[in-house]
Amino acid sequence: MYSMLRPALFWLQPETAHHVTLAGLNALHRLGLSGFFAPPIPDDPRTVMGLRFPNPVGLAAGLDKNGECIDGLASLGFGFIEIGTITPLPQPGNPKPRLFRLPEARAIINRMGFNNAGVAALIEHVKRSEYKGILGINIGKNAATPIERAAGDYLSCLESVYPHASYVTVNISSPNTQNLRKLQDEKALDDLLMQLKQEQGALADKHGRYVPIALKIAPDMEDEQIAQIAGLLMKHRMDGVIATNTTVSRIGVEHLPHGRETGGLSGAPVREKSTALIRKLSSHLQGELPIIGAGGILDGADAAEKIEAGASLVQIYSGLIYRGPRLIAECAKAIRSLRP
Repeated sequence: MYSMLRPALFWLQPETAHHVTLAGLNALHRLGLSGFFAPPIPDDPRTVMGLRFPNPVGLAAGLDKNGECIDGLASLGFGFIEIGTITPLPQPGNPKPRLFRLPEARAIINRMGFNNAGVAALIEHVKRSEYKGILGINIGKNAATPIERAAGDYLSCLESVYPHASYVTVNISSPNTQNLRKLQDEKALDDLLMQLKQEQGALADKHGRYVPIALKIAPDMEDEQIAQIAGLLMKHRMDGVIATNTTVSRIGVEHLPHGRETGGLSGAPVREKSTALIRKLSSHLQGELPIIGAGGILDGADAAEKIEAGASLVQIYSGLIYRGPRLIAECAKAIRSLRP
């Protein structure tokens, strides 16, 4: 079905197609028809971060920033769904156009800039959702917040979403908010993780439940920084790490239409870089905390590759744009086939 719809969606501007797709999924869900777009997903439960995932294939943050299509997306068979990135206050994001397809490379460039309706709106959408599965909420900082005060935005979001999330992802790796990736520097990250863990402990006492926190990191790091981040993740007893976000590299796409647009590059071109980082990160972590693999998953083999590199779960986004819902089942089957 998606293969027939894709030409029409690709005829539209990318951001328009995005909104049309979410609206369509919501409509199909209300009619009880959304499940027809996805083949059956094999049952393959995994326990990660203390949570039981029905299968290891999740939706990455960014597709449903405001949590407006949780039920429709859940009907496609994801083992978990991550919404956001959300910020304390609403913000429009960067000027349009800010989303570009590179079909020849099965890639996307975006410079959205954390456009979202604010954390209060997201929470209202979550409350109205019927979804009872694993829900991750991805948090960030407002563009107007100086980088030296970024921790305040993360702590504010964490407090707001904590009662509604299965886990929370701290996004410090988007290339589309000025200076955000500076939070990956050793001293800044050490301080941020310390504050987040302190707040997590206080919120766990307040709400009587422990909500895991994962850190989302960039693929554009040298070996020394990967080792530093692994050390800090273990030092602060973080619950998980998502590797990786989009890349600022343009190797292999610079000659294509839109290939030199600023923003983060996702899709097939980031696959090798993401997988290599997962392999190095896994070597440093030695099983101390789980890795959720993301970046360039366009078929089942790509998903299995992430697991073999050291990931416990995977997330897809750009691959979903190019392949449609059948990618979810394909990835789930490929990962299940790795079991002895």
